[in-house]
Amino acid sequence: MHLRTTALILGVRHHGEHGAIVRALTPEDGLQAGYVRGGRSSRIRPILQPANRVVGEWRARTDDQLASLTVELVTSRAPLYAEPLPALALDWVTALTAAALPEALPYPRLYLALDAVIEAIALAPAARGWALTLARYEQLVLAELGYGLDDDALPRALTDPTADDWSDVFAALRVLGEALGAQIMVDRRAVTLESRARLIDRLKRAVA
Repeated sequence: MHLRTTALILGVRHHGEHGAIVRALTPEDGLQAGYVRGGRSSRIRPILQPANRVVGEWRARTDDQLASLTVELVTSRAPLYAEPLPALALDWVTALTAAALPEALPYPRLYLALDAVIEAIALAPAARGWALTLARYEQLVLAELGYGLDDDALPRALTDPTADDWSDVFAALRVLGEALGAQIMVDRRAVTLESRARLIDRLKRAVA
């Protein structure tokens, strides 16, 4: 196996004394895991920040072997982690993607949509600029994995482009959260949905 492509970092887990196992989403090859030698070092650790855009190179002798991975930073999202709401939003969308998708299956629409959500969070001056984009990303994750909601069950915010009041947004997030918990996040519900709950609680306090 040899793959070199742009990727979005989704998650990092320490491995051994110095290394890290990294999960990243690629445009054409889906979710890919790899071992980064020295991934816990002060030089490489900032590159592995979830939501960063990188160029990754995966190498393995066989498809069953965990690939070694080297990374080059393209776009850093580190400054966003200094702000509570953007940090929670990035934690959630990257954790959702890492937990929901099977490895090595292509989801090009999800890659583009996740990149757009991250970009919206980076560019918007306030949560109003990205909250509905995040909800629509959750809707796309459900649809891409075969759990699309019936049109009759869709909240107004997901069907009417003009419905951007916070009441509409929170109604959409409530319905999507129930679907995610029931259909996709069953095995990792307690851990992963907790970050979503913290995000929505913070959103509600921010707009109260």
